Amino acid sequence: MNRRTFIQSTAVGAAATLFSPYGIAAPRAAKYRTALIGTGWWGMNILRAAMAAGQSKVVAMCDVDENQIGKAAAEVEKLSGDTPKKYRDFRELLAAEKPEIVIVATPDHWHPLICIASVQAGAHVYVEKPISHTINEGKAMVAAARKTGKVVQVGTHRRVSPHNISGRDFIRSGKAGKIGMVRTFVNYGGGPGQVTPDSETPTGLDWDMWCGPAPIRPFNAKIHPRGFRQFLDYANGQLGDWGIHWLDQMLWIMEEKYPRKVFSTGGRAIKTDNTDAPDHQVVAYEFENFTATWEHRQFAGNNAEKTHPQQAVGCYFYGTEGTFHMGWLDGWTFYPTDSKKPVIHEDAKLDMPDQQNIANLWADFLDSIEKKRLAVCDIEIGHRSTSMALLGMLSMKAGRSVEWDGEKGIIKNDPEANKLLQRTYRKGWEYPKV
Repeated sequence: MNRRTFIQSTAVGAAATLFSPYGIAAPRAAKYRTALIGTGWWGMNILRAAMAAGQSKVVAMCDVDENQIGKAAAEVEKLSGDTPKKYRDFRELLAAEKPEIVIVATPDHWHPLICIASVQAGAHVYVEKPISHTINEGKAMVAAARKTGKVVQVGTHRRVSPHNISGRDFIRSGKAGKIGMVRTFVNYGGGPGQVTPDSETPTGLDWDMWCGPAPIRPFNAKIHPRGFRQFLDYANGQLGDWGIHWLDQMLWIMEEKYPRKVFSTGGRAIKTDNTDAPDHQVVAYEFENFTATWEHRQFAGNNAEKTHPQQAVGCYFYGTEGTFHMGWLDGWTFYPTDSKKPVIHEDAKLDMPDQQNIANLWADFLDSIEKKRLAVCDIEIGHRSTSMALLGMLSMKAGRSVEWDGEKGIIKNDPEANKLLQRTYRKGWEYPKV
């Protein structure tokens, strides 16, 4: 795709990004100096939406892998005409370029330090989910955003997706009745996998910097690129990756902030490869007026469980008037308790590629910057949703249920479990403090 084709093909999308369910972005004469940190697959998806919106000048890109950043920078120049400077260290980028907007699309373990450094350097931030690897990092991110007054948008784009919004309205209107239970889930097939041996670090990759504050281990092609989510030193498995989306939907629709008790169990019943995240997991969340669960499985996929020909994902809201399924590719569907009443369905409305709604979320981000308001997926909202996933992992690691004080951000009456709210950083990096 050349620049002319890109501009033509995104013209409608760019116009659409001026509009959001939460307001209209004000026109701006000068473009925001924008930097992307983490130039892989998803980071480029976000940056393409930013370029299409027409209010960003891409001044810099940062990645520890020259094999990624070179291709990414070439694409930016081809599509937009911008010639971003390339950096390996985000600190050098922030000091030299002084961007007004920073997109943080690195592996999870890097999100907190880069987001905090960016707002402290004067930038507004779009940070990918989950916002942090441990809960106390998230607290520090919220505190930094509030102290600096910068807008921080989290990439939970389903909050601006048209069918998710209409589905929420359907449930909030009472048409599903009183909700007593919510089941969130992502079940994909798979098998035991194969062990991938460690290998020499590829030329052009700074592996020490890739690991950063997390434990360092020998390079393994299973980790980078894109495989890090199944290694617990750098992410939190399927619950941390997929779980945050659907747990966020549950909190949003049910208008909750946090649970009061969490219990999780799971393990590796099938997988024998060199990942270490659970291949199956169940989490129970206790709220005052309902119970919610999360479950995932990475084996035994079957047609009986699919909500769509390609997947079995989403949330079931069980109400007195029927069962509501909030899905992804399949939109939403309501199955009334009364079998004489018709099933109600709404198709998904998703942007390509990768069936997401980044454009609408970016529009809200720009509007929130212009109007000096909190973003629709503000960092505090992202912290709560991330914490839901991290509490599930924490309970499984602790081997017991935990009582959560959401206001204080601590586990009640369990000093040992509270130690799991953070971890020790590798020498040379300082764990962020509130």
